[in-house]
Amino acid sequence: MTLASRALTQLTTWPDLRRVVPSCGLGQALGSDRGEIAHFHSDRDVDLHLTDRAIRRFAQDFRGSGAIRVVPGSQWVTIRLDATSDVDLLMTLVSVALQAQLTWTDPAGRVEAGCNDMQGAGFVRAASGGI
Repeated sequence: MTLASRALTQLTTWPDLRRVVPSCGLGQALGSDRGEIAHFHSDRDVDLHLTDRAIRRFAQDFRGSGAIRVVPGSQWVTIRLDATSDVDLLMTLVSVALQAQLTWTDPAGRVEAGCNDMQGAGFVRAASGGI
């Protein structure tokens, strides 16, 4: 079992999350009542919706992490799951993402689609079988 599949299995037990169809059409996704939270694109890469405000808040920490890729102008970050500690980081950031959704306001009450993988901005990765 890959780190991504373990993380996905664990996150599906959270009461505020459920499996949804990813807007990008790739992999598997989790969402809340307010929209998509995470896209699991491979057995190593997860795009996570955080909002601009949350990304700015943690920008310094993200710069120091080799596991996180921030794409300018995107409200999504890409997390590379290479170690168990990266899964722990993902779990923490999913909590941040859920909180960010509560404070983020959109007239229609939806979260922006358009993850980093849709923008071609994920990690450069070798071909894999997915999760």
